[in-house]
Amino acid sequence: MSHLQRFPRNSLFSRQAHKRHGAITIFAAILSIVVLSMVSFAVDIGYVLSSKEELQRTADAAALAAVWEYGKQLSIGRDAVSAEYDGRSTAVSYVGSNPVGKLGLDIDANYSNCSNGEVVFGYINDFNDPNATLNTGATSLFNAVRVKVHRDSTRNGNLPLFFAGVFGIDGTGIHTEATAALVRDVKGFEIPNGGGNLDILPYALDLDTWNDWMAGCASDNWTYNADGTIEAGADGYLEVNLFPQGTGSPGNRGTVDIGSCNNSTNDIARQILHGISPADLAYHGGVLQFNSCGYLILNGDTGISAGVKDELADIKGQPRIIPIFSDVSGPGNNADYRIVKWFGIRIMEVKLTGPMNMKRVTIQAAPIVTRGVIPSTVPGTSSYVYSPAVLVR
Repeated sequence: MSHLQRFPRNSLFSRQAHKRHGAITIFAAILSIVVLSMVSFAVDIGYVLSSKEELQRTADAAALAAVWEYGKQLSIGRDAVSAEYDGRSTAVSYVGSNPVGKLGLDIDANYSNCSNGEVVFGYINDFNDPNATLNTGATSLFNAVRVKVHRDSTRNGNLPLFFAGVFGIDGTGIHTEATAALVRDVKGFEIPNGGGNLDILPYALDLDTWNDWMAGCASDNWTYNADGTIEAGADGYLEVNLFPQGTGSPGNRGTVDIGSCNNSTNDIARQILHGISPADLAYHGGVLQFNSCGYLILNGDTGISAGVKDELADIKGQPRIIPIFSDVSGPGNNADYRIVKWFGIRIMEVKLTGPMNMKRVTIQAAPIVTRGVIPSTVPGTSSYVYSPAVLVR
């Protein structure tokens, strides 16, 4: 019998096929381990990236809330130290209320304002520069808060991983920071991005009355409630009369032309209800701001009249901005007002009928947040007027 007859070809092929099946099985087992490792690695990486996004959102929210609370407390007359304390407390609250990896986090809200602090207050002079220095020395100018949030071995513990423990890695550290700021010293206004009007009333208050008001020489006869209603009675916030009661200057004090130098009663009524329009600002070159000497000249108008009492009554309780003037020259429509400050107010009462000495437009200080503000590097150019809180970086 021949060799081929003793060992059929089918038998040889069968042994080779078995060998191949065995090799493929080993290869598949190894490949399965590699694939499972890659899947595990991908799951952990995805979890880390997702947690980093959560951490960034937490830092963003805490910084925005802290700087807004700080500005709000300043606007109601609290001193800077107390306002900063409230801002820090707000940052801690927001961080704790926004879990990362199902864990509510903690931050250190100490008052050192050191460069590596987790809640740092400071001043930024250019919101558009992501590399702008946070100046922690200019206390009177503070307008920004930086919040650092950690989940690592130094605070809150490392972020646990799902599969990395197989390789001896139980967790990883993640950290981030956010800086938010608002404009709290305003030198003027421009057309907001996207258009829209500015809530500025065409009525100015004299600086002497404003100074007396801020010094406590004013009445407290009205209460503004949280639901927007107004009622008689003291609420701890003083009021003054915007209607002129004699300033030693001829003609009616206070009404100023923003826009055309001959604004009609209809123009004034429109501005009371709807604010200063881009068309009004166009008369001033598109901006309404103090010059390098710190003032703005606005022409006078015919004064507050009963012709707009309904419009003034319609906006009671709503925040508005008024200009404050240091002096006025010339009578009536020929008057020139030197505007030196912007101030946030709300109207509490309107009575423009009866004897002159009984007429009044009673106003109370009120914080207002508005777009289109032009920041000032000089403290005191505005009070109660703020930009929205924005993330700087």
